[in-house]
Amino acid sequence: MPLSLSILAPGLLGGSVARAARLQGAAGRITIWARRPETRLALREQDWCDEVADSPEAAVRNAQLVVIASPVDRIVPLTQQIASHLPEGAIVTDVGSVKGEIARLGHAALPAGRFFVGSHPMAGSEKTGWEHGDAALFKGRTCFVTPLAETNPAAAETVARFWRELGGEPVTVTPDAHDEIVAHISHLPQVLASSLCAFLARKNPAWRNFAGGGLRDTTRIAGSDPQLWRTILEQNRDEVLRALREFQEELHAFQIALANRDYADVVARMERGRAYRREFRP
Repeated sequence: MPLSLSILAPGLLGGSVARAARLQGAAGRITIWARRPETRLALREQDWCDEVADSPEAAVRNAQLVVIASPVDRIVPLTQQIASHLPEGAIVTDVGSVKGEIARLGHAALPAGRFFVGSHPMAGSEKTGWEHGDAALFKGRTCFVTPLAETNPAAAETVARFWRELGGEPVTVTPDAHDEIVAHISHLPQVLASSLCAFLARKNPAWRNFAGGGLRDTTRIAGSDPQLWRTILEQNRDEVLRALREFQEELHAFQIALANRDYADVVARMERGRAYRREFRP
């Protein structure tokens, strides 16, 4: 039976969750709350939501599943705000790209009979805002589900099934394992792309007009919202710093090989990189 779904603070991901849930029949009724009154007004015109609530508390009163789609620094405060208004058996999840502290504090915030299960769909874009939502955004994408040891297993399975119904491929890991993984495969690439563009910005600005596909492909995510990424990097600081230190060692080794004209080592490193890239999923 489709769930009664509430989505709080929809941006790109929250808007996509609502669209996908409506298209796939994963929700019987969809209620949305957004912080800005003008956003709530615009959402009332959308055919993929049934109700737009004026407060988070009102949005969750009849919810079986709540998806918090706010920036990561607002997920725990919103969970605490709605905790006493959730009906018996309600499940709260989120789409934040950091999980350790969110999973632990979210779990602690809810009273007995209500369940927090962290999740993180590996889907998105450099674009922001619910207007850019896409019902196909999660199709074939990994969706991390990050229960704690004490999390209710049935609640965790419900969250995994929900992402599966939206077209995603759920993978269950611990919150801390998730944060280590995404520090390397998501947060580090963002830092590198942004840093590369910041470095090139110090050069002749006309150079960017000569760029081909390589620079454009490498730096696409540098167009992401810096304030949004600040909150992510704050929450996963230790893991990102570890990833940066390890990457600096790799880059330094490449620099030494090139400086020493050790072109065999240069090629070997590039071959290792090409082999890794070839094994990406389609």
